[in-house]
Amino acid sequence: MEMVNVKVNGIAVSVPKGSTILEAARAAGVEIPTLCFLKDINEIGACRICVVEATGARGLVTACVYPVAEGMEIQTNTEKVRKARKTTLELILSTHEKKCLSCVRSTNCELQKMCRDYGVEDNGAFDGFRPQYAIDDSAPHLVRDNNKCILCRRCIAKCNEQFVSVIGANDRGIDTHVSCAFEKNLNDTPCVSCGQCTVVCPTGALVEKDDTDKVWAALSDPDKIVVVHTAPSIRAALGESFGMPIGTNVEGKMVAALRRLGFDKVFDTDFAADLTIVEEANEFVDRVKNGGVLPMITSCSPGWVKFAEFYYPEQLAHLSSCKSPQQMAGAVIKTYYAEKMGIDPAKIVSVAVMPCTAKKFEVGRDDQSAAGMADVDIAITTRELARMIDRAGLQFTALPDEEFDSPLGEDTGAAVIFGATGGVMEAALRTANDWLTGESQENVDFVEVRGTDSLKEATYNIAGLEVKVAVASGLTAANEVMAKIKDGTAPWQFVEIMCCPGGCVTGGGQPVQPAPILNTVDLKTARAKALYDQDAAMALRKSHESPVVKELYDNYFDGIGGHKAHHTLHTTYVARKKYN
Repeated sequence: MEMVNVKVNGIAVSVPKGSTILEAARAAGVEIPTLCFLKDINEIGACRICVVEATGARGLVTACVYPVAEGMEIQTNTEKVRKARKTTLELILSTHEKKCLSCVRSTNCELQKMCRDYGVEDNGAFDGFRPQYAIDDSAPHLVRDNNKCILCRRCIAKCNEQFVSVIGANDRGIDTHVSCAFEKNLNDTPCVSCGQCTVVCPTGALVEKDDTDKVWAALSDPDKIVVVHTAPSIRAALGESFGMPIGTNVEGKMVAALRRLGFDKVFDTDFAADLTIVEEANEFVDRVKNGGVLPMITSCSPGWVKFAEFYYPEQLAHLSSCKSPQQMAGAVIKTYYAEKMGIDPAKIVSVAVMPCTAKKFEVGRDDQSAAGMADVDIAITTRELARMIDRAGLQFTALPDEEFDSPLGEDTGAAVIFGATGGVMEAALRTANDWLTGESQENVDFVEVRGTDSLKEATYNIAGLEVKVAVASGLTAANEVMAKIKDGTAPWQFVEIMCCPGGCVTGGGQPVQPAPILNTVDLKTARAKALYDQDAAMALRKSHESPVVKELYDNYFDGIGGHKAHHTLHTTYVARKKYN
């Protein structure tokens, strides 16, 4: 590899040819501030915050896109650079709605931090015309407030990476703003509710729709029994909201916090993930043996399901009819658990804590009401839970480790890895391997489907049957898979698709990290490791061996594949129009 020698603030470094000044500065231990830059998806040099002085350049240059040259000397913190950055921030602030006290991103806003670092006041250094925009809260999962938008275009790039591209820059000059085509409301477009735009927005312009007041109201109602259940990936990310290292498993402290918030029961959505695997594996084996539609595709991710309904409605028969673990958990809580405890299901408020903004859409889907009412009443994100914990004054890091309530708090390692891309596939293979061979197999690690690649393929020989599988995460990869299925060239029998790149661990509702972290830390791998480590340490690692699953099928569902199980745990899909 050809190397280039440069100096950054007098420090000599050697970097690969083609590196940018930003990359060279990082190699020298210097973090140049950015607002628009996101590695690999938004390298446009638009915000002008990252300007530096460099020999051989005319004037200030943008570090995020300007390539280094042999012998270049770079200065990142001169008076000229600092003045330029401060002026740019003042210009950005001149059209920004400065309601920081009430903004959900206050203290975790990249613009706010930068203004503080450069001594920018909010007293109007560049007072003048400021466009006013109506807030778009039409969608069930998110709120867009262009009055806080700084036109960094990260959201546009992320939406494009997710294939759907339902937002873009409209108008020109001072009137430029991010919106949908023809100024449609977000809910009138084929947005799939993934929320990836909210985790890259540097300000409060894009945030999840906050449903915490609904949860507080339920907790305060003496006539309600409020039950909460948490998705596998929450434990791998929640700690970041309280300053803990990325990839810390905080399951025990999370349970303790939920109990102290006042929930009547604290369950683990993982029990329903185990249930999902048993239902999906049974469905897959049935399709293989009886000539069903193949490949069968997982249906755990509501953003992916919505994508299929919008973009591949003619291929919906490929989707498993299983509800997601969130919805299965709610269905079991309001049927089996309510009956077992002698509770009127109408008195139960089922709250799901999810890494995913699309779960807010999912709770309102049709055919998700096993007990004659919504399976899940409220879905909140990891970020919303963190805010509830803060609001209650809980010292999260000081809480003791506690265990989930029984019986719906027991799970297996197969359920835990649901949060990582490939986890659902591996969990399903563990069960299918036992069922198809007719005996318990010692090998439960299907490592070929692990990792953060957007598309992975593997072939397994199980009881003489060659099973070809694919795992896709992110909707660009999902589209690639679906295109092959549509044109008949797909070689697989079983496919896992997750809407978000890397799976649920990097879902649209997970803690927001600033650009320096997004650009340098592999969040997908760090968070997934917490789940795989927990799986490896568990005594039970196959979903069909879960005691909760066995109890349900033996004493409530009347066996695997029965009518009652199908009624409670399965659903239907609809072809959606892309534009209303």
